Amino acid sequence: MAKTALITGITGQDGSYLAELLLAKGYRVVGAVRRLSAPNQWRIAHLQDQITLRPADLLDQLSLIKVIDEAQPDEVYNLAAMSFVPASWDQPMLTGEFNAQGVTRMLEAVRQVNPKIKFYQASSSEMYGKVREVPQTELTPFYPRSPYGVSKVFGHYITVNYRESYDLFACAGILFNHESPRRGLEFVTRKVTDGVARIKVGLTKELALGNLDAQRDWGFAGDYVRAMWLMLQQDQPDDYVVATGESHSVQRLVELSFRHAGLDWREYVKFDQRFMRPAEVDHLIGNPSKARRELGWEPEVGFEQLVGMMVDKDIQRHTERPGVLQG
Repeated sequence: MAKTALITGITGQDGSYLAELLLAKGYRVVGAVRRLSAPNQWRIAHLQDQITLRPADLLDQLSLIKVIDEAQPDEVYNLAAMSFVPASWDQPMLTGEFNAQGVTRMLEAVRQVNPKIKFYQASSSEMYGKVREVPQTELTPFYPRSPYGVSKVFGHYITVNYRESYDLFACAGILFNHESPRRGLEFVTRKVTDGVARIKVGLTKELALGNLDAQRDWGFAGDYVRAMWLMLQQDQPDDYVVATGESHSVQRLVELSFRHAGLDWREYVKFDQRFMRPAEVDHLIGNPSKARRELGWEPEVGFEQLVGMMVDKDIQRHTERPGVLQG
């Protein structure tokens, strides 16, 4: 009998790739979605006839209990979150409600409906913040530097707490930055590749950016959702760092993106103080050796290949559908 998976955040980057992966493995996929006046479902438009969408909200405990009771999932992947770090300074309370208390509500709903459900929580490398060691592992102390990072630390530890207190099969994946052509335009990777595409096709003449020295460990989202699935196939629940183990600066991202389009970045990039974070995260680089050893997981898409994929997709979009912001 086919397994059933419930995905919160199915309309996001990770949710769409995870849905594709699970469908390919024969799962019945149910997505929990918030009721919005203008639904943002372009990432899963090609999957609409293969998945089931049900209303639920991380701010509403009863809706979570209801969707889990109706779906009767074998696995729950909690990917929904306030995910844009800079916005967390503007809305710190709401960020906490979604990313901290929302995780608690999900775990409590699982515990009440069926404690045998396997649960995955999307933790984040932003929890490391002002890093205590390089590279970061599952044992590296957290020092978050944003309301987003703080909220993710709560979500991470409440997952560990429910696992240890109630014997739930609950795993947390500490995912480092993972990108794709489906990444939101507010994130620096898509901001860069979309900006390059707009310059290439003549829609704009410059790209404004903040800190070019920030270092990140960037991988491909399609690779990272495979690690999520692998965690829930193990005999025992645990937490894993998912990363490439390689670090690149924002400037390197910019250089590769412009070069892929046949452009010199120095002619187009302008510094803008507005895009500097109040408190910067300096050097994030993950050590994925535990995931490689215990899950057999390996990233398949390299950084340059990822950048090229994103630039090509953005140029194609601006060429074929001028004015379309996403998709």
